[in-house]
Amino acid sequence: VQLQASGGGSVQAGGSLRLSCTASGRSLSSYAVAWFRQAPGKERETVAAINKSGGGIHYGDSMKGRSTISRDDAMNTVDLRMNSLKPEDTAVYYCAGRLPAHNDELFATSKFYDTWGQGTLVTVSS
Repeated sequence: VQLQASGGGSVQAGGSLRLSCTASGRSLSSYAVAWFRQAPGKERETVAAINKSGGGIHYGDSMKGRSTISRDDAMNTVDLRMNSLKPEDTAVYYCAGRLPAHNDELFATSKFYDTWGQGTLVTVSS
C-alpha cells in the first residue's frame, strides 16, 4: 500500500486546515492510521491516531483540543482537521499506517507504524 497525505498549505494564525490521508494498493480501512508532524530541527511528534474500527482515538499534546481525526472507510480516507492554528504548528505532516492484529488496537507513537506517506507541508504565519 502507498499512503498519500494532502491538504497542506499556507494559512494565517487562527485559521483552519483539513489534511487527508488516502491509500492506493489496499484499502485504508484495513489500517490503524496516525498523523505525525516534524518541524525543522525538532523531533517527530504524534498529532493524532485512530484505530481500525474508528472507536479508539488518541491525541498528542501538541494539538489536543485543536484537532480532530476521523476516518471514512467508504471514501478510503483518514482526515485531520486542525483549527486555531499557530505559527508553531508549522511542520511537515505525515500520515502513517499499520495493519493491526485486532480492530481495537491503537498505536500512539511512530515506532509502531511501518507504512508512511510522503508528507504535506503546513505553514502558519503570524
